[in-house]
Amino acid sequence: MARFSGATWKPIPTNYTAGGQDSVRGVVIHIMDGSYAGTDSWFRNPAAQASSHFGTSRAGQLCQWVDTANRAWAQAGGNRSWLSVENEGRGGDSLTDAQLSRCAEVLAWAHKTHGVPLQLTTAPNGRGLGYHGMGGSAWGGHTSCPGSRVVAQLPEILKRAKAIVGGSSPAPSTGTYTVRDGDTLSGIGKALGIKWETLAQLNGIKAPYVIRPGQKLKTKATAPKYAPFPGEAYFKGKPNGPLVTAMGRRLVAEGCSAYSSGPGPQWTDADRESFRKWQRKLGDAAAYCDGWPGKRQWDALKVPAV
Repeated sequence: MARFSGATWKPIPTNYTAGGQDSVRGVVIHIMDGSYAGTDSWFRNPAAQASSHFGTSRAGQLCQWVDTANRAWAQAGGNRSWLSVENEGRGGDSLTDAQLSRCAEVLAWAHKTHGVPLQLTTAPNGRGLGYHGMGGSAWGGHTSCPGSRVVAQLPEILKRAKAIVGGSSPAPSTGTYTVRDGDTLSGIGKALGIKWETLAQLNGIKAPYVIRPGQKLKTKATAPKYAPFPGEAYFKGKPNGPLVTAMGRRLVAEGCSAYSSGPGPQWTDADRESFRKWQRKLGDAAAYCDGWPGKRQWDALKVPAV
């Protein structure tokens, strides 16, 4: 059983041969000649008698329909020994940048998982990255699939796959990474040992998860900055400032509010009583629950720096 974690698992209930994948010589690129959603629906129809291991949308979605232990029905005589990737589009289209990256991710994964060599091939008995039309009549006679423009893009897919496998994205010491040509979130994540979902979340990147050369990505969360303890005398001086407001908001968040309104910037008896509740929540002895912040109690509250 082999499923690519970088692809959304969308298993189809029909149109494949269970346990029928005899070997994996390489990855074959196809064009759907239709839409991503339409192809997904068609593969679920028993009348289709067709399927593919993987599929991409023009926006960069990547799904896996068939486990690579099973034989997808994508290229007739080539089904037993080749994996297939269907790409949303019509004959004559080029693949989008996002699709190139997704296909590269599949190829890199097939290299690591099934030993597929990172090379181009135009022969059905070859190994590496190929395309549907190279199989001629034995592969269903679809000599125009995926089209000359896509075939011309195969070297770019190979280049990106090599970058992923080669780990050309070294872990930075600065907590940032500058995107290079051919990079994908998945590839960067693998090289850095970070889940690509984490990278997306850290950088506010949403579907279709497009990144661009030169873009700087955060690779680790910035440690939150907390306000240092200003000293007990500070509070006994009844201060007025944003630090008091920040403290009050943290007390409210911790369920220790004695406020009827606010909190606000002016230290009041409500602030003191709220902090007393926090001291009690910490389980401190009565002698240390007088409402005047101590350093240990303040540090435990984690008041944001202002």
